[in-house]
Amino acid sequence: MSLILGPAVLAAALLSVAGAQKLLDPTMTVGALRALRLPSSPMLVRVGSAAELAVGVGAVTLGGPVLWALVGASYLAFSLVVAAALRSGQMLGSCGCFGREETPPHRMHVGLNLAFAAASGLAAVAGRSTVDELPAAILERVGIASLLVVGVVLSYACYVELPRLFAAAATVRELDFAGLNQAGHPHQRPR
Repeated sequence: MSLILGPAVLAAALLSVAGAQKLLDPTMTVGALRALRLPSSPMLVRVGSAAELAVGVGAVTLGGPVLWALVGASYLAFSLVVAAALRSGQMLGSCGCFGREETPPHRMHVGLNLAFAAASGLAAVAGRSTVDELPAAILERVGIASLLVVGVVLSYACYVELPRLFAAAATVRELDFAGLNQAGHPHQRPR
């Protein structure tokens, strides 16, 4: 599989997982959309999620310019929604992409979404077909599938665990700074 197609397939696989999660339980997505004052009915979320799932699976299994463009457009739309959530200053919960996992919007989400949009866009422009680039040998296909699973798990960690880690580190810094100032830290200004 080419360097252009690999990241695009990962983006499509992650889109499929997120679409399936929201299709099964649209509650978190409905809440996030409602908080942003966007259309947010459970039926609308399920229809959109089914489309994500279909586009993602289609891109992973077939590819081609149209499917890659749709994957890229999905990630671009996600970037805009997350950026709007960050700009709103409202405390939003999870988008529902990873089920009920608490994943409030973070700048990292915007960056990852833009990276996946770019990867899919490159695959669309290059006209890459997943079917044409899959190796014929079963063992090689199993290897690619295994790498894809690892990629999805690592992407999950980047979307969920890294923002949590950053938030925890910021909290520790704030607590440490507040504790040092209360204890009469030498850098504290006299009043």
